[in-house]
Amino acid sequence: MQVEPNKWGIVYNPRSGLQRFARKRWKAIREYIVSRHIPFEYNMPQPYMTAEEIARGYANRGFKTIVAVGGDGIVSDVVNGIMKSDLEDKSSVAIGIIPNGIGNDFADFWGLTSDYKDAIEAIISRRTRRIDVGYSSYYISGYYRRRYFVNSMNIGLGAQVSKITNSLKRSFAMKWVAYTCALFAILFLKKTYRTHLVINDEHLRGRVMTVCIGNAHGYGQTPSAVPYNGWLDVTVIYRPEKKLQILKGLWMSINGRLFNHKNVRIYRTKAVKVLRVKNAMTDVDGRIYKHGFPLEIGILNEYLTIIIPNR
Repeated sequence: MQVEPNKWGIVYNPRSGLQRFARKRWKAIREYIVSRHIPFEYNMPQPYMTAEEIARGYANRGFKTIVAVGGDGIVSDVVNGIMKSDLEDKSSVAIGIIPNGIGNDFADFWGLTSDYKDAIEAIISRRTRRIDVGYSSYYISGYYRRRYFVNSMNIGLGAQVSKITNSLKRSFAMKWVAYTCALFAILFLKKTYRTHLVINDEHLRGRVMTVCIGNAHGYGQTPSAVPYNGWLDVTVIYRPEKKLQILKGLWMSINGRLFNHKNVRIYRTKAVKVLRVKNAMTDVDGRIYKHGFPLEIGILNEYLTIIIPNR
């Protein structure tokens, strides 16, 4: 059954950020949407239904506006739900974002602030832009698997930072507190990873700390990446000899100054092949991602539609 064209399908993540504040904020968000007389339906992830499945169901039922309420992870789930829907034209659905977590890097890129009223008004105004979508795919046991991303994919230390931060952010409501704690934690992780990458026909072999493949800013690790030019930016960080240099490098990465560090190599490409990264953790838009090898990473140019602020 088709839904009315102006109805929003909302995917709400109750576990975004510090939970008691997130729930209180969600109540205020819902009340404001009602006050603006917007018809909507909302669902939250359950043991029997993931956020990705909720978004896919909205797309298949004909919703033209799907709204992610949460952080980068829930935005990624909505993107994957739409990409894996039955729609021939995935761009026919507009994605709205109401930031409601601590990790809101993709929302920050577009100038969406923590003011939920501004975010809701932006969705009502419906200024849209087509964006690129990154993908990561591999075969396992004869089956093809693919995960999509709009912000970044991290392999190695960057993924560990995401995992630590996701654990800490439920205890610390402030983003900088969670990140600072994560940075100090990884100072004692002396791992490097045996890596074999292929970027622009160049084979990169050796021990690296982290690899970030960015469609957008990637939490500061791909500061020049934009999700509408048809390219991926790749940052490969090699491990410095001293711990102080590690802390300096990580802080520079969060603040978008990676180009100044001597242990960093930067690439721009259409595709990346990961032939091996031994024992490294991987995340896609903040979600830990288990996969096989080889891993094929690419970009789909202007494939989805997002709602952006009127500024």
